[in-house]
Amino acid sequence: MTTEESSAFSTFDLIGGASKLRELVDRFYDLMELEPEFSGIRKLHPPQLNDTRDKLYWFLSGWMGGPDLYVERIGHPRLRARHLPFPIASDERDQWLRCMAWALQDREVDESLQLRLMESFYKTADWMRNKAECPVHGA
Repeated sequence: MTTEESSAFSTFDLIGGASKLRELVDRFYDLMELEPEFSGIRKLHPPQLNDTRDKLYWFLSGWMGGPDLYVERIGHPRLRARHLPFPIASDERDQWLRCMAWALQDREVDESLQLRLMESFYKTADWMRNKAECPVHGA
């Protein structure tokens, strides 16, 4: 696919549409539940993740240029405001990003699309930080 051809498609289309996006979201939360390295972000979520999975799927659908499911069901995402109750520092940001990168690789998302998505995810995840960082002693 040429650059001109790929620009005619949304990220939602490029990732494979609704079913592939659902697979990605499910893999993301499966990894969060299974892998100890993501325990820091897992504890920020409710015990049952069904609603959380749906909300991320709905949000990403619209964010990627597909159906705007989150807005239709819940309203404006107000990402930062909705996440203020949860302490998010660099460690939580980085766990979220590693978990998503792993899910993208496992779902065999095109490498160039992975890079574009991770760049965007980083910007958003970094903006979501709301917890002061602990100073490093002796540095």
